[in-house]
Amino acid sequence: MSLPHCPKCQSEYTYQDNDLLICPECAYEWKEGEAAALDENEIIKDANGNILADGDPVTVIKDLKIKGSSSVVKVGTKVKNIRLVPDSSDGHNIDCKIDGIGQIKLKSEFVKKA
Repeated sequence: MSLPHCPKCQSEYTYQDNDLLICPECAYEWKEGEAAALDENEIIKDANGNILADGDPVTVIKDLKIKGSSSVVKVGTKVKNIRLVPDSSDGHNIDCKIDGIGQIKLKSEFVKKA
């Protein structure tokens, strides 16, 4: 019996735990036989089209001014342990902490997977 690929990240390394199928790469869980219809809006991609997951390290590809401050997030800044916020109405779908700046939200179109 072959298990289906992950509907979120298309990983082939899914495994079964009781009645759940689990993807070890993006930690997505779904029930076997359930139509795992993911909305295209739930999948968050970086500037190069790579699918992002919680905990991924990313690199900023453009200088970003911080609203209400004179600080700037410089191009090439590496960010570890991102948290995805797919239902963000303002487009800032990555929540992270940057050394020297603190907690900040970024748009996925200005980062690339490291």
